[in-house]
Amino acid sequence: MKQMALDLGLAPGPNLQRFFPGSNQAALEHLRLQVGDGWGTPRSPVPTYLWGEMGVGKTYLLRAVAEALREQGATVGWLDANTRFPSAFNERWSAVILDEVHFYNSVQQAAAFNWFVNATSPATGARRWVLAAGDAPPSDLKLRDDLRTRLGWGEIYQLHLLTEEQRRGVLKDEAQQRGLTLPDDVMDYMLKRFSRDLGSLMQLLDHLDNFALRNKRALTIPLLKDMLETE
Repeated sequence: MKQMALDLGLAPGPNLQRFFPGSNQAALEHLRLQVGDGWGTPRSPVPTYLWGEMGVGKTYLLRAVAEALREQGATVGWLDANTRFPSAFNERWSAVILDEVHFYNSVQQAAAFNWFVNATSPATGARRWVLAAGDAPPSDLKLRDDLRTRLGWGEIYQLHLLTEEQRRGVLKDEAQQRGLTLPDDVMDYMLKRFSRDLGSLMQLLDHLDNFALRNKRALTIPLLKDMLETE
């Protein structure tokens, strides 16, 4: 059966504490350590690169890191494939975050290289942390050589998809935290007919929760079908 992907927007509040790591515990602990001092300054300026297939949570983790640093009063440079006109490097940034590097066009690659050099050069003052993510290890990225080699300078973590059992557990826990009961048949329907990556499933649950609340109904397959027909 063909799976459907819902464009429901980003789930609210990316948070490192809410990320279920599965086999990605080492990467998560590294990111938590980097942002854990409470002063808005990452503990180490050594660059970090995350890679893995779509749905492993790369963008969620990068957004969670950016949010954690901003909550500490830091400013962060953010660049992704949707950034049409990248800004110049800002010396007030505490970190540079580069998402979806495998999609970067020539303009974005030039900006990313400039940001990387400025962030890691002592000539600009204190070194800044560079956190980047893509769909392949740095050596396999189809990017300009100088950017590709720099992305491979520091810590590199491959992220892996959760198993179906782990996805079910995360959905159950999330529903319980919301005060909801997520029946097995509804979960089966979600896993069989929609994009199976955890980010999409969590967005679907968030959308379904809001729809159920507005209509004062329990989570059921008929409710899910009604939501898809009306929204």
